[in-house]
Amino acid sequence: MAAITTTDTALLRLMQLSSVSLPVGGYAFSQGLEFAIERGWISNSQQVSEWLEQQLLYSVAQTDLPLLRLAMTAAEAQQQKQLQHCNDLALACRETRELRLTDSAMGEAMNRLMVSLAVPQPLPTSGGLSFVVLFGIAAQHWQIGYPTAALGFLWSWLENQVAAATKLVPLGQTQAQQLLGELQPLLPEAISRAEQVEEDEIGSGLQGLAIASAGHETQYSRLFRS
Repeated sequence: MAAITTTDTALLRLMQLSSVSLPVGGYAFSQGLEFAIERGWISNSQQVSEWLEQQLLYSVAQTDLPLLRLAMTAAEAQQQKQLQHCNDLALACRETRELRLTDSAMGEAMNRLMVSLAVPQPLPTSGGLSFVVLFGIAAQHWQIGYPTAALGFLWSWLENQVAAATKLVPLGQTQAQQLLGELQPLLPEAISRAEQVEEDEIGSGLQGLAIASAGHETQYSRLFRS
């Protein structure tokens, strides 16, 4: 795996991109977790850990991180056609309407943020924007290397998912911090796995995640948008 290095300025920008205060709405999406908890598939911290580990290693590392890498490469080379391809592929890889909504709603919010921060965004806004692709465009603009950007992306995803579990299981704040500590060592492993994924291998097939996300679309009472 490539060494994770960055300048002070790039590190500060990475912290900005990865912050839970970034106004893209990641806190509003449970990505099927709410349905899994409602159905009793998950009822304690250990089961949350197992659910997130599987999603991290076999979905995010197989889909989002390779797309992030491709988007950053295309952005650096100013290949707008390839960026559009990455965006289309990202949205096509979402197995349910809600998983697509998670990516596109956060993408639209990220687009507005990039405009406000004067970060060039070369993709057309019609047809849907992928958050992971725009994250890559912003990271490349701020000269954040891919391994570092990937680590920030994963941390943001993980923190939002643990925050959702904290409300839903529920977990105490100490349990939530312990859960973050348990899962942190998996982030470099996910990046390493993603580096082996070629473009024609991008995609995942976690049936439980897809079923939970689809079930959440019609869940009677819920806190999260997806």
